[in-house]
Amino acid sequence: MNCLLDKIGNTPLVHHHYNDNKKLNLFFKLELYNPTGSIKDRAASYMLKTLLKRKIINQNTTIIESSSGNFGIALAAHCRRHKLKFICVVDPHITPINEILVKAYGGIVIKVTQPDENGGFLINRIKRVNELVNEIDNSYWINQYENPLNAEAYHTLGEELVNEVKKIDYIFLGVSSGGTITGVSTKIKELLPETKIIAVDVEGSVIFGGQPKKRLIPGIGSSKVPEILKDAKIDEVVMIDELETIKSCHELMEKYYIFAGGSSGSVYAAIKKYFNGKNINKSVNVVAILADRGERYTNTIYNEEWCKKYIREYSKLYVLEEELNN
Repeated sequence: MNCLLDKIGNTPLVHHHYNDNKKLNLFFKLELYNPTGSIKDRAASYMLKTLLKRKIINQNTTIIESSSGNFGIALAAHCRRHKLKFICVVDPHITPINEILVKAYGGIVIKVTQPDENGGFLINRIKRVNELVNEIDNSYWINQYENPLNAEAYHTLGEELVNEVKKIDYIFLGVSSGGTITGVSTKIKELLPETKIIAVDVEGSVIFGGQPKKRLIPGIGSSKVPEILKDAKIDEVVMIDELETIKSCHELMEKYYIFAGGSSGSVYAAIKKYFNGKNINKSVNVVAILADRGERYTNTIYNEEWCKKYIREYSKLYVLEEELNN
């Protein structure tokens, strides 16, 4: 390869037995090993290359997107490679390191600070995107929530999983903009129709009909239902509390040496919740998509003081100080 950004996909796959149960096989797909640190490299690279090839955009186009972080980082890097100007519309929930990385890769950050009617920022971020598109000549909104190219980008991930695992009983994926689960599920159902696709969402997200409330961890959940999700092939949905996310991120590190981000913790928490109490009497293969790196959450999930200050008031299941002391 001539550039690190060419090293997308074919990410490591790690096999473990869940709680020493030899019949329940966990396969962690480590998408955090993509070039800019997340699964979003797949979409950013594919979408930009396709748009340029189809002459929908050109070298003078300004790319605009609303992002909670990972997609913004990936777009900033891949736009820079293609010599495209990039504007990333974010909100106060973006982690400090994500904002630094977007800027370091050459992106321009515009921050929306006024919450929308759901208590989040997504709707107002999109309003700001539309304003920018109207103000800037030759600009293009990537629109990960509706652009079918976003889902197409993840067909390769579905193909990789089939080639690597062969027999897949379940795939657990976190849902945010909807592109990953739509692309992976359509390809998997084409190749392995019996595989169950389990969507993972967090309390406070409205994607699957939940009541909106303030969420602290970016990268999973949404304040709107992604249009692209209408094409997804989802069998079941597991909802996770954010404290379960945090506990599971730490468990991934302690048990499996995987330093992963928030959506990854949510996925692992969903697997534990789903199989809790189930009698597994035959070999079951479970794939978990771990989307990004833990470094991006060092100010939050992996910061003891942040946990003490913010998570206790949202906790429904645990007393956090006891958890941190254990």
